Amino acid sequence: MKISVKWLKDYVALPADVDELARRLTAVGLEIEGMDRPGDALRGVVVARIAASAQHPNADKLSVTQIDLGQADTLQVVCGAKNFKVGDKVPLATLGTKLPNGVEIKQAPLRGVDSFGMLCSAKELGLSEESSGLLILPADLAPGTPIAEALGLDDVVLEVNVTPNRPDALSHLGVAREVAVATGAPLRPPEPRLAESGAPASEKVRVRIEDATRCPRYAARVIENVKIGPSPQWLQDRLKACGVRPISNVVDVTNFVLLEYGQPLHAFDLDKVAGQEIIVRTARPGEKMTTLDGKERTLSPEDLLICDRDRAQALAGVMGGADSEVGAGTTRVVLESAHFQPATVRRSSKRHGLHTEASHRFERGADLDAVVPAVDRAAALIAELAGGTVAPGRVDLHPQPQPPRRVTLRYGRVEKVLGVSIAEPECRRILGVLGFRGVEEGSGQSTFEVPRARVDVEREEDLMEELARVYGYDNIPAKLPRGLAELAPESPTTEAERRARQALSGAGLSEVVNYSFVTPRTLEVLGGTEQPVALLNPLSVEQSVMRTSLLPGLLENLSRSVRHQVDTVSVYEMGRAYLRDPEGGQGQRPATREVHRVAGLVWGLRGGRSWTQKEARADFYDAKGALESLLHALHVDGVRFVPAEAPAWHPRACARVELADGTVLGHVGEVHPRVTKALDLPRDVFVFELDTAPLYAAARLVPSSRGLPKFPAVLRDLAVVVPVELANDEVRRVILEVGGPLVEDALVFDVYTGKPIPEGRKNLAYAIRYRSPERTLTDVEVGTAHQRIISEVNQRLGGALRS
Repeated sequence: MKISVKWLKDYVALPADVDELARRLTAVGLEIEGMDRPGDALRGVVVARIAASAQHPNADKLSVTQIDLGQADTLQVVCGAKNFKVGDKVPLATLGTKLPNGVEIKQAPLRGVDSFGMLCSAKELGLSEESSGLLILPADLAPGTPIAEALGLDDVVLEVNVTPNRPDALSHLGVAREVAVATGAPLRPPEPRLAESGAPASEKVRVRIEDATRCPRYAARVIENVKIGPSPQWLQDRLKACGVRPISNVVDVTNFVLLEYGQPLHAFDLDKVAGQEIIVRTARPGEKMTTLDGKERTLSPEDLLICDRDRAQALAGVMGGADSEVGAGTTRVVLESAHFQPATVRRSSKRHGLHTEASHRFERGADLDAVVPAVDRAAALIAELAGGTVAPGRVDLHPQPQPPRRVTLRYGRVEKVLGVSIAEPECRRILGVLGFRGVEEGSGQSTFEVPRARVDVEREEDLMEELARVYGYDNIPAKLPRGLAELAPESPTTEAERRARQALSGAGLSEVVNYSFVTPRTLEVLGGTEQPVALLNPLSVEQSVMRTSLLPGLLENLSRSVRHQVDTVSVYEMGRAYLRDPEGGQGQRPATREVHRVAGLVWGLRGGRSWTQKEARADFYDAKGALESLLHALHVDGVRFVPAEAPAWHPRACARVELADGTVLGHVGEVHPRVTKALDLPRDVFVFELDTAPLYAAARLVPSSRGLPKFPAVLRDLAVVVPVELANDEVRRVILEVGGPLVEDALVFDVYTGKPIPEGRKNLAYAIRYRSPERTLTDVEVGTAHQRIISEVNQRLGGALRS
């Protein structure tokens, strides 16, 4: 924000040095990003009176002038312009001056006549792009006055970086208050004096608020018999210094007060307000209006409008409408000063692509208590500068007044939190100057009423932050933090995540981090049953819903890699999926249920291209192997891979991953060709996705060990013919169950179909290891157990011993 130092002096005494002012403001949290001194480029240029003028003896197009600088002697200057007359006041660049265009003024003869300076145009002074002659100055200026002072350019403009949480500093009064706190100088706010006459304002305009939530307060004043014209020079200079273009006296006053108080105002031509009535309401479906920038805008029912009896006249808090614009023929003005809900203004501003000085303040939180002082100040200035008559009183609607926030400060905690002791009287002084009013005193504490402008102060720590920045961060001694007696143990989840990452990276997968926002189409193609949560204000259509799975992000990673001609993709991601909560949004309950998951994707050449080995494509077992590495790293035993069907998975290669107790962790398998075609992906893509909560709960993170076996193992092979659809896990489970406790392990080492195996059946061959921890097993014991296993496999699974 631009702050004029010359303007700031009206409200508070400033340090003599502008650099010191900038340092102090930066110290209290208002960083000065830059300083512009527009008058520096005009040093050496002064106001000059043309005392006499004669034709140049050797040039028809030149004149020889005698210049009065308020001294005893005149100065001879040769000039080529013709738009002046004797007695005019014009700018003179004295000898040694360097103009903004780079020209340095020296004494030189022009066609045989010496010239001791240069009379300047607005273009030569850098004040205009074009000029047709000398810049003619006001006649009341004294000769010899520096031109920067004469044109109001003897100012320093500070570029203040106001953070979003400090809307109270988006005005000259707000910055002046900070100066008063930093320097101890008293604050001198303006005191408008109104001369009212005629019928009351309430008889000339009516106001109705239909949405008190979006517009908690609306005040209006009526000024009649105004004469629209240019503003006085001092007002134009102040607006220009802050980057605002002067328009007319009435409009300029509203902009002036906005920059003074931080309270946006708007002026309507009362004669163009149908029914002399102002209605604050939301837009109707399909309603349209033309804003001051000349664009017709289609409104949303979420937009708040300022309307008259017939139509919309302004987009509340953003921009006025063209229909009631103040123009050259305006004689009656109704001034609006209102407070609008920040979220409403922010959404309307973004929806219509309009960011204005008003919306910038409203969407951060304007001062509710500035509504009335600002409208009174503007009415007084319009009456003064436009010759208007102010109607007595104001229309002031405040349907649901709320008391200011109150925050209690315990003085004993100040030193504990800030690390420095600040005396109670100093705490009260600092907060008092900042506008915090003490309303209740207790033992070692005070309760303060928070100014409505300070939307960032909600709790005790906020008051301490105010004390710290005003007391001075440099005055707080630097101390090392106290060490903890002992470190808190790392959570099991953190350790499990670390091991999971190490396992997947060791399996050759690279970690990726994707956005939590995805396109609805991808979720539809994947066929998920979960209804995604839509964003109210998405970054784009491609990121308009929250992901219900990590797979869309991985598939997009694959798509991008393929487009860049990558032949191998092995990636994984750990993150949250967001599922709709039927009871979400009630009270403090979030709208979504967050589920933490781990997912991986494998596609392309196994191990990449290499001349040392034969190229092979990744398959189902590469994804399953990476998943098994993860399970092994977490010591999760008894996991089963059960054939399953799911919309996004290929029927030929899809397994449900289950714990021994039946808890489903997730799925692993091949992406369905329907999905790869719809998303323009290559075939043979293999993925897995698991919920980490049950996975980490089943993990054994504390290492355990068993002693080496003392007795030898007995190995026996078993080949059984079973139905082809029967899974290996089912057969292995029966072997371990029936053979216990003698069967230590059973591993399948061969799967065979074809002759002489009957059609619809397959042969599974197992290596079974028998061992007892207490003794060496006999052939009889092993044979009995082996025969029992064969019998149970035949009866329970419909198998048969292969002959």
